[in-house]
Amino acid sequence: MFRGNHPTRVDEKGRLKLPVDHKRTVDTVYGQNVFFITSRDGQRVEIWPMKEWEQIEAQLADLPASAAKTKLLDAINYWGQVVEFDSAGRVLIPQLLRENAAMSGDVAVIGMQKYLTVDLDSRRREKLKAEPVTDADVEQIGIKGL
Repeated sequence: MFRGNHPTRVDEKGRLKLPVDHKRTVDTVYGQNVFFITSRDGQRVEIWPMKEWEQIEAQLADLPASAAKTKLLDAINYWGQVVEFDSAGRVLIPQLLRENAAMSGDVAVIGMQKYLTVDLDSRRREKLKAEPVTDADVEQIGIKGL
């Protein structure tokens, strides 16, 4: 399971070296180096281990056609590409997504249980400041003891 924020950088060529803790999860849980990198909004990068992404695809395939399904498929396929680690343990963020999201420099690599998100650190801080988690949010989710 991916958890926590592990700040790192996206280099000038658009490569992201997976932080050690997340790389360890990939190695121990998934045992493969193939990912689907995509975005729903063209701003925040999502890195899905192929095993997890294939489960999402199976769910999508079972859903009836709808405007929402088409909208989601359009976004994830427009921004998405299958990628592999290079010999140095880096993944290349697809150029179109990298340019649209201005994805370079300091980034936050955040564990979202089954996948990772990558966002500019400054953009993520501003969002958390503008939209803090409230007691009502936690109550709505329904997790006891949090």
